[in-house]
Amino acid sequence: MTSGILYALATYILWGLFPIYWKQLDHISAEQVIAHRILWAFIMLYSVVFFTRRWGDFRAKLNAKTLLVHSISALLVGSNWLTYVWSVNNGYIVESSLGYFINPLLSVLLGMIFFGEKLRSAQWISLGIATIGVFYLTFIYGRLPWIALMLAFSFGFYGLFKKKSTLGALYGLTLETGLLLFPVSVYLLYLASSGYGVFLQGHFETNAYLIGAGAVTAIPLLLFAKAVKRIPLTMIGLMQYIAPTGQFLIGILLYKEEFTTSQAIGFSIIWLALFLFWGEGWWSRRKLKSV
Repeated sequence: MTSGILYALATYILWGLFPIYWKQLDHISAEQVIAHRILWAFIMLYSVVFFTRRWGDFRAKLNAKTLLVHSISALLVGSNWLTYVWSVNNGYIVESSLGYFINPLLSVLLGMIFFGEKLRSAQWISLGIATIGVFYLTFIYGRLPWIALMLAFSFGFYGLFKKKSTLGALYGLTLETGLLLFPVSVYLLYLASSGYGVFLQGHFETNAYLIGAGAVTAIPLLLFAKAVKRIPLTMIGLMQYIAPTGQFLIGILLYKEEFTTSQAIGFSIIWLALFLFWGEGWWSRRKLKSV
C-alpha cells in the first residue's frame, strides 16, 4: 500500500509540474512540440517493451478491435496534448487546470450514459452544481471556457475508450504513439526541409527539452500503472486532484496569470461540486463497510 501511494504521489506531482516544463518550449509552436512529444515518447515506450522482452506478448494482444479502439484513443490523447501545451504556452494555465477539475465529473456522466452506471441523488446534485459553475464561467468570460471543456471532454472520452481496451498503460500508450508516429514524422520532415524545424539547429537546451518530452510523457504513466496495481481506485480518485491543483497554483503564483474575484467564484462552485461528490462517495463506502 505504501509503495502504491508513493507511486501515485510521484505521478500526480510530476503531472502538476507539467506547465513549468512546457513553458521552456513556448518559443516553439504547440504543433511542433507535440510532434516531438509523440516521436520521443514512442521511442522510449517501444524501448521499454523491447528491452523487457514483452514484444511478443504485445503483438499477441493486437487485433482489429484493439487497433480501432486505440486509433480513436490516439486522436483523443493527441488533441488533448496539443490543447494543453498550447494553453500553457499562451497563458491559460489556470483555465487548463479547470479542465482536469471537471474531468472526473464528466467521467461519471459518461459511465452512466455508456455503461449504465447509476448515479445517486447526491451525485446528480454535484453534476448540477458543476454545470452551474461552467455556465457562470462562460458568462463572466463572455465565451465558453473552451480550453477547459476541450481538455475535459478529450480526456474523458479517452478514458472511455481505454476502458474498452484490454491493453495496459504501457502497451496502450506504445500503440497510440505508434499509430500517430507516421503523420508526425512526415510533419517533422516537412518542417526540417522547409527550414521551420528547430531540432538540431544549434540550441542544445531546446533539443534536450524536445527529446525529454518523451520521458516526461512516459514516466508518469508508467508510475501510474504501478500505483493502480497497489492501491484502491478510490484512493487514486482522491489523489488525482493533486495535479490540477499544482497546475492552478503554478499559473497563479509563478506565471502571475490573472485570477479575478469572478473567476474565483466560478472555480469555487466547481470545487464545491467536487467536494460534495467525493464526500458522498466516501460516506457511501463507509456505510457499506459497516453493514
